[in-house]
Amino acid sequence: MIKVLGLALYGPLAASTRYRLGQYVPGLASMYIDLQIFHLLGDDYLRERFGGGSIGLAGLVQSTFARLGDLWRQHDYDVVILHCELFPLMPGWMERALIRIPYIYDFDDAFYLKYRNRGLGIASAFLEHKFDIVMAGASAVTAGNHVLSRYAKQYNRNTHYLPTVVDIERYLPHPARRGGPVFTVGWIGSPSTAPYLSELVAPLSALGQEDALRFIVIGGRAPAIPNVEVVEVDWNENTEVELINSFDVGVMPLPDNDWARGKCAFKLIQYMACGVPVVASPVGANIELINSRYGLMASKPQDWIDAIRIFRDQPAIRSEMGDLGKERVTQYYSLHQNLPMLANLIYKACYKKKN
Repeated sequence: MIKVLGLALYGPLAASTRYRLGQYVPGLASMYIDLQIFHLLGDDYLRERFGGGSIGLAGLVQSTFARLGDLWRQHDYDVVILHCELFPLMPGWMERALIRIPYIYDFDDAFYLKYRNRGLGIASAFLEHKFDIVMAGASAVTAGNHVLSRYAKQYNRNTHYLPTVVDIERYLPHPARRGGPVFTVGWIGSPSTAPYLSELVAPLSALGQEDALRFIVIGGRAPAIPNVEVVEVDWNENTEVELINSFDVGVMPLPDNDWARGKCAFKLIQYMACGVPVVASPVGANIELINSRYGLMASKPQDWIDAIRIFRDQPAIRSEMGDLGKERVTQYYSLHQNLPMLANLIYKACYKKKN
């Protein structure tokens, strides 16, 4: 049995930890790979952060010592998978030095932008290339979209596109839950991405003047939208698939900037896996995932109005695109399809250790 030490920045409340690492554990075990995941900042930290609070110094010190303990035990493992970073504000050369066995670096956001804010002052000089250094030292890099992959290949030729995927045995379509008397637009995300919903206020308000419209927001703060029934729902792993299946259309607005172009279109993958048609901004991985067969793009307010109106007024198109989207996710963005790639990279990194 190959033993893999998974080092995540955040606990399982963070979608990236669950989907980039956690969901692979059972499948890898069936391939004689034991992935054990440890995080630096747990779910309590995320709840405080999303609630506008902050974790106490004692909690941060405790987390730091726990991570150092994980690193102390790394020689009990064959390979490390590092997701995001070992420690915030730690230079890249130091992180490379702390990992003494072969490691795979995994990322699904444009983390390389994190420390390029000159607001950090002199610290920027030591941190702005942190992730370049960490990637360069990895046995392999797994990147969540092609924008990230192209960036990483500048520093590590052994970079692989590994999209953030879903377990299609859990994300099952239930069309009977859709098509009710009130047309429903839906979004799932987190408090950090909820500000992007401001782009939808004017388009949804205009559509709400035409006919009854419900907007369900899962996992983030919903904006007030005139003429629209806005429903704000806390995220829960046990109910997210059921709620997505209540959407007549799923949306993913994004600004066109460097950070957003590093997003992995995961919301769209979740919607499409449930057979829900999608409307999205033509930014980053959204463009890779959908075209006119699988969903509609919207750049301007009128584009959003036109696209959502098509799905509202033409149930046949809604159903057809939902079915095609499900097929696309099953073929390219399912856990079953991507598990062998991760397993193969782990095998190769383990071989490197032994030789």
